[in-house]
Amino acid sequence: MNTKKSPPVNTHDTAYVQELTDIIVRNISGVILGKSDEIRLIITALFCDTHVLIEDVPGTGKTRLARSLSHSIQTDFKRIQFTIDLLPSDLTGIHFFDRKEDEFVFRPGPLFTNILLADEINRATARTQSSLLECMEEKQITVDGKRFLLSAPYFVIATQNPVETIGTFPLPEAQLDRFGLRISLGYPDKETSRQIMNVYSQSDPFETLQPVCNADDILVARKICSEVTIHPLITDYILDIIEVTRHHSAVALGASPRAAITMMNIAKAFAATNGRNFVLPDDIKALAKPVLSHRLLLKTTGYASDSLSEGSVMSDNVIEQIINQVPCPTETFFS
Repeated sequence: MNTKKSPPVNTHDTAYVQELTDIIVRNISGVILGKSDEIRLIITALFCDTHVLIEDVPGTGKTRLARSLSHSIQTDFKRIQFTIDLLPSDLTGIHFFDRKEDEFVFRPGPLFTNILLADEINRATARTQSSLLECMEEKQITVDGKRFLLSAPYFVIATQNPVETIGTFPLPEAQLDRFGLRISLGYPDKETSRQIMNVYSQSDPFETLQPVCNADDILVARKICSEVTIHPLITDYILDIIEVTRHHSAVALGASPRAAITMMNIAKAFAATNGRNFVLPDDIKALAKPVLSHRLLLKTTGYASDSLSEGSVMSDNVIEQIINQVPCPTETFFS
């Protein structure tokens, strides 16, 4: 049996990922101004085959950012506006009897796509939200006992406004854990707001947005990111952070094993988008909050997604304490 390991990805390959990332970031930044770091994080999630929850107050560009990403990639895109009366079958599709063909035919729902925008996901009931569990984790959909495989890449961007609680249903633990990242766009500063007003006073830049890559480019980037080197010491660093979340005095329920795997995979993609073929400890520090904040159940406020003003702030504070507490491997060893 051949046990020889394949060679690690080289810097030429990671340079390709970095260039592709920069191209997509520049394209979207023409529509969403002043948020290049957040855009880069979303692309990182796309490259490591996980999903993103964008959480912020109305008017900050959540939906427009998701749509701009989908329009930057020449692939299939669907948008679902989640509402309280939305049914699971509205998402998955149904079998109906075709009288002309004299047989039952399957009509696929909007979950059958490459990039899915689940807009205001917390406005649907828990039963409808659960329709996303299988497709997000297993890249398949089961309808009436029949399994349908989804085409790659499959990427879900969900948005929600956590401030508004009337008519909303908080995402359950299982759903939250399937999002690799949770990010918040926040308000732009005054100068950026002035630029936005100047740009949009002339025309809507979204109307002229053009694709800059296709699905094959994303799949190539995913393969490269999966082969980025991660040193055992950094793996241990991730595990130490995860372990401390489970014993912190302010945390009722810590991060799951899926969180550790997600952190590792996102760190590898994050390194590749920055042109490196190896992960640094600083990558873990930079990703800790967006990867872990929505996965912690705090003793005082519940999940961080339940309250933007309390939960996410407290969760970020807890994660910052943990990062400062856990010994970090020396970076000179990896560079």
